[in-house]
Amino acid sequence: MYYGYEIDDKLISLAEETERELKDIFAELDELCMKNSAKVLKAFQETKVSYTDFAEVNGYGFYDAGRDKIEAIFANVFGAEDALVRPQIMSGTHALALTFSGLLKYGETMLSISGTPYDSLQTIIGIAGDSRNSLIANGIKYEEIELVNDDFDIPKIVERLKKNDVKLVEIQRSRGYAHRKSLTIEKIEKVCKAIREVNSSCIIMVDNCYGDFVEEKEPTQVGADLIVGSLMKNLGGGIVRSGGYIVGKKEYIFDVAERFSAPGTGKDLGANFNENMSYFQGIYLAPRAVCSSLKTMVFASRILEKLGFSVDPLYYEKRTDIVQAIDLFTPEAMIKFHVGIQKGSPIDSFVTPVPAPMPGYPHEEVMAAGTFIQGSTIELSCDGPMVEPYTAYMQGSLTYEYGKLGIMIGLQEMLYK
Repeated sequence: MYYGYEIDDKLISLAEETERELKDIFAELDELCMKNSAKVLKAFQETKVSYTDFAEVNGYGFYDAGRDKIEAIFANVFGAEDALVRPQIMSGTHALALTFSGLLKYGETMLSISGTPYDSLQTIIGIAGDSRNSLIANGIKYEEIELVNDDFDIPKIVERLKKNDVKLVEIQRSRGYAHRKSLTIEKIEKVCKAIREVNSSCIIMVDNCYGDFVEEKEPTQVGADLIVGSLMKNLGGGIVRSGGYIVGKKEYIFDVAERFSAPGTGKDLGANFNENMSYFQGIYLAPRAVCSSLKTMVFASRILEKLGFSVDPLYYEKRTDIVQAIDLFTPEAMIKFHVGIQKGSPIDSFVTPVPAPMPGYPHEEVMAAGTFIQGSTIELSCDGPMVEPYTAYMQGSLTYEYGKLGIMIGLQEMLYK
């Protein structure tokens, strides 16, 4: 028995051996958590958060001091001028769509410099699907430049931007469903510097989903004008029930806010109802939640590698997001893996995941997500498209202990049942 669970002795021994190997990496992650926690605490104190800021404001949301302070904290933490942080933003995909539609007008050009974006963003752009409301359908031009050896093709990017006709440069920090490395802050800083040497006017926007608090700095601190993300991932700390954020330069936040609400109202309207406390608490807890997720993924990477799985990144590699990819190669193995992870979940552990269509995605998806917040990927979860090479993308865990237990239960299900 392993803390009340029937786990094979060989698996228990393997887990203990794995944790001994990871001691130094875990210490580094704890130090990162300490630095990010200090940054958040200082932002709270400088913003002078009061108990009265938790009060509910309904209706139009006029004069919501709590809402304003939440956005001030996000701007402070990310070294930016302003922020839009609202429960009405349903997801990271929604936050990205708002940003593009708020900043891009007919005839202007968007350039992705991290290759083809992830599946649901392709529909927003219009390079997949047939939506009449996509960017391309509304006269916005789109181009992309592929990565080279998991890094930016800076010579090609610089040459393209010399024409000075690109309005917005988009960078996807995390891998999405692509078979590439996620992009480190060091690489993002290097490409931002190269862009500014040839083009001072284009907007540099980073899709920061899954990457918040994974490194000491954020893209807005190394040259990006805007970052965009979801509060059901890292920055919600596992307790925020809905929402997304856009952080960056004040003039761009103004444009996005007018698209979010209406011209003339921008950030001044929009009730948070009774969510202010969870937003404050979410970002307050986020450094530890992210640390727990990273520890869980490092543990998963090493123990799965020892068991013969193909994993990326390897346990010792630098991480810039909370995602762990596992190549499973067959549809049967893909489904079995997700069944195992679901068994280790606190919610719906008795449910069997099956492939199914998902809004915004071109292929059937399979997902294991026994989470308190529907779709929360800072909680232990796993998903992937049912296409070769049948790669599962795992992330999350609010505490390392729950993450380790979930993986151990999942492995027992997969390997011994």
